[in-house]
This record gives sequence, C-alpha cells and structure tokens, in this order.
Amino acid sequence: MRNFSHTIFFNEMKQKTTILLFIVLALLNSFCSQQNISRQTPSLPIVTPMLDDTVTSEQAIRFLEAKIKNDPEDMISYNLLAGRYLQRLRETGSVEYLDLATRVVEASLKVLPEEHNSGGLGLLAEVEYASHNFTSALEHAKKLMTLDPGKVYPYQIMGDANLELGNYEKAATIYKNMIKLNDGSNSGNVAIETRLARLELLYGNFDEAQKHLVTALSIASKMPNITRENIAWQRWQLGEIAFSRGDYAKAESYYQDSLTTYPNYFRSCASLGRVKAARGDIQGAIKDYKQAVDIIPDPIFIAALGDLYKLSGLEKEANAQYALVEQIAKLNKLNGVLYNRNLAIFYADHDLKLEEAYTQAEKEYEIRKDIYGADAVAWTALKTSRLPEAQTAIKEALRLGTKDAKLFYHAGMIANAAKDKKTAIEYLQKALTLNPKFDPLQSTIAEKNLIELKSSL
Repeated sequence: MRNFSHTIFFNEMKQKTTILLFIVLALLNSFCSQQNISRQTPSLPIVTPMLDDTVTSEQAIRFLEAKIKNDPEDMISYNLLAGRYLQRLRETGSVEYLDLATRVVEASLKVLPEEHNSGGLGLLAEVEYASHNFTSALEHAKKLMTLDPGKVYPYQIMGDANLELGNYEKAATIYKNMIKLNDGSNSGNVAIETRLARLELLYGNFDEAQKHLVTALSIASKMPNITRENIAWQRWQLGEIAFSRGDYAKAESYYQDSLTTYPNYFRSCASLGRVKAARGDIQGAIKDYKQAVDIIPDPIFIAALGDLYKLSGLEKEANAQYALVEQIAKLNKLNGVLYNRNLAIFYADHDLKLEEAYTQAEKEYEIRKDIYGADAVAWTALKTSRLPEAQTAIKEALRLGTKDAKLFYHAGMIANAAKDKKTAIEYLQKALTLNPKFDPLQSTIAEKNLIELKSSL
C-alpha cells in the first residue's frame, strides 16, 4: 500500500510540474510581448563576411598583459583581460584561454575582494560556467544579485547554470525575470532570444527555437560592435536545428553562412563535416573534420573523424584517432571535466572501457542532473548490463519531450534489450524518421535493429 501511495503522489507531482512548465513558458511569451521583444519573426539577415579582428584582439591582450605586469594592483585591467581571454575561448575553443582567464580573475579578486569587485565576481562566475563548475557559478551569480540588484547579467548566469544542472523550471523563471529587468537594449534582447531558443529546443519545439534565433540574429546584425564569432555562432545554431530535424540541405547552407561570416570557425567546420557525412559525402566529411581538428584537437571532432575512417575501411587510421580521443580528453584535469560525458558516450558507442564509462556518467549525474546526463547514464548502464537503471534513466532523459534522434535511439535500444519490441520499434522509427543519419555509425545500428525487430513480429 505504501508503494502504491507513493506512485500516486509522484504521478500527481509530475502532472503539477508539467502544468507549471506550461504556465512559465506562457508567462515568458507574455513578458516578451510586454518588453517589445518581437514575436514577428524578421527575415534572416543577408550573409556577409565580417572584419577579422584577431590581430586587434591579440594586440589588446598584449597591451593589458603589459599593464598588469607593470602594475600588479590594476584590478580594472585584470577584468578587461579576463573578458578578452573568454572571448578568445569562444572564438578558438582552446582551453588555454580558459586557464588564462581563471588565473587573471583570481588575481583581480585578490587585489579587490568580491564585495567591492562585482565585475571580477561576474567574470569568475563566467569562468566557472565555462569550466563546467555550474554549482559554483550558480552560487556566485546569487551573490551578484545582492551586489548588483536590478541588473540583468546575474540572472543570465544563474539561468544558464540552472539549465545545465537540469533545473529547467527554475531556469525558465529566471529568464522570465531577465525579460522583466531588460531595459530594451539590443544586447539584452539578443541574450534573451538565444536563451528562449534553447528552452524551446529542450521542449521539442523546433519552429519556435528557430524563430527566436532568427530574431536574435536580426537584432545582433544591426549592432555596431557585435563580434563576428557571435554572428557565426548564431548561424551555426540555426544549422544545428536544421540538422537535428534531418534537413541536411538547409543545415549545410547555415554552416556555410557561418563560415562566410567567420572563415575557419571551428564549430561550423566540424558540423559541415557531419552534415556531409549524413548526405553520403564521406571524403568531403573527412576533409572538413581534418580542418576542424587542425584548428582545435577537440575529442568530439577526433572521434567523429575516427568513425569516418572506419566507414571508409581505414581501420588503422580509425584506431589511431580513437586512441587520441582518450589521450586528449585526459590530458589535464580541466579536459577531464569538460569532456567527461563525451568520453563516457564515446566508450559506450564503441564498446570500450564500459565500466569506466558508466562510473564517469553516474558520477557526473550526481551533481548535474540534466537530461543529457540522464541519457549518458542510461546508455552506459545498458552497455554494462544494468537494464533496470538504464530504463529509469532514459525516462528522465525523455521527460521534457526533447526531439533528439540520439535520445530516441538509446530509448529504442534499451526497450529492445528489455524485450519490449513494440516500444523499441516506436523509438527507433522516431529516431530515423526525425534524423535518418544522426550519426555515421550509430544510425546504421539503429537501422539494422529496426529491420530485425520488424521481421521478428
């Protein structure tokens, strides 16, 4: 009787949470209208190359580095330099800049403590967020709210951290407060629109997410001091949405637009390779992934390159890339944190070090209970024959209604392992209908299992 009562209680709580989410999202849309954030989607801005400001940026960095060397008490220069390092991190993906930003922020807060240095504290929260230390970023964002009451940026950091920690209802409420506090500035509207896009994606609303991103891009394109990385990132995000729904031609177009804006932008180089692979151009995909890896040896890109070599029958080259994935992911402590989840999924996908993969995924999920953390636990639990845990975790991964072919694929394979053929077929079909070539190797496995399941009925 006790277990039955608990089941009723949790079902009621789940229903109330779902209702609350719909109310919060409705309020967000209402506040958008009140704050003049356009609900009429503007036209996509014309693609144009943007000025390469790398030299200017590096000169500014050298200037600020010299200033603090000559005056180690120059707190303002420390903060300006940390901001420059974080921008270079976004542009290059190199964790070297994250390490530099961390050191400079710590130096700033030694010169002047956080109670009198809200700029330094805000940068510390940004650094922690970029380092995947979301709990600390959240705590420091809360402090910022007391130091800078009425300002938007603490809410931005707090909302983002809650989102990464899986606190989706809290994140939505915080973004609502961002809308209320925003003074109508273009930068504020861009920040809000991109975050609303992220929320819509998590809830499976592709069209609404795209509208928010196009609106953000339209606003950003008219800002005189916007960075080319910001514009390129938004165009890349539009490509990611198109890829996620299996529209490969449009995805490729968006990635090309991003590269027109910012040539050699590492994210778009890699994603262009992924979409070429989905369209059957394996050699073109290899070329693009090589270019991305040359720019930044990201383990995710290297793993994808290895898979493409494997598809091409180049086993030796594939194994060399797979060995490099682990080497770089574990190169230092920071890499270990940043790529922990990706490495766990990589191990599970390739049936390598499965117990280690499960342990890594479970440990991270203890703190970061987002849907993709649940998915990592589910996938690694399945691969280590922990089927009941995999079934529980995949339910958590699917709880928002996110439309992601990999989530559906994992759900289908877990159902198949549980001998639930009907559910397995349903999820595998969902994955392959939504995004038929979501992954060069895993989509083939999904196709094979779906055929076998259908033939066994």
